[in-house]
Amino acid sequence: MSMKTVLLASLCAVGLIGCSSAPPASDAPGAPAPAPASVPVSTAESATVNLASASGSLVSGTLNLVPTPDGVRVAGEVGGLTANSSHGIHIHENGDCSAADASSAGGHFAPAGNPHGKVDTPTHHAGDMNNISANAEGVAQVDGHARNVTLGGGAANDLAGRAVIVHAQPDDYSSQPSGDAGARVACGVIRVDG
Repeated sequence: MSMKTVLLASLCAVGLIGCSSAPPASDAPGAPAPAPASVPVSTAESATVNLASASGSLVSGTLNLVPTPDGVRVAGEVGGLTANSSHGIHIHENGDCSAADASSAGGHFAPAGNPHGKVDTPTHHAGDMNNISANAEGVAQVDGHARNVTLGGGAANDLAGRAVIVHAQPDDYSSQPSGDAGARVACGVIRVDG
């Protein structure tokens, strides 16, 4: 037996090279199809946002976020608003509320590059949510939904560590890139619980 044959036999035995002429398992008749590329999923069970006033307002509040099958539900309460008023509320790209006018939070969170729009339209920012309405006491009950996003896990569409902004005016859902919702009157960072 030649040295070359012995070396080849040894490599086959330890599995360093393929020595079979059979097709790979995924190509064999009746073999299961390869798994599709994984879709990002939420890894956090919940998150909290403590909204603090910005731009000289008195607006503040607390929001809770929980994953849903198609995104993340945002619920809570915002106070200090003008009585019987409507306000835009969005998730912004940077988890930074350090600027007095909350400009440090950057623009709307839009990892897919879609235009701004209403949540139930085919294309909109991942951070778009529908307007909130304050009652006669200037308090808004928030029950919003951000679609096609995750909470935790670090995917490109992950909301963890980003900012929620409440605006002085309602979102018109059409002006680009932000719905002409006016000044940023409250800002808070999405912090995963536990």
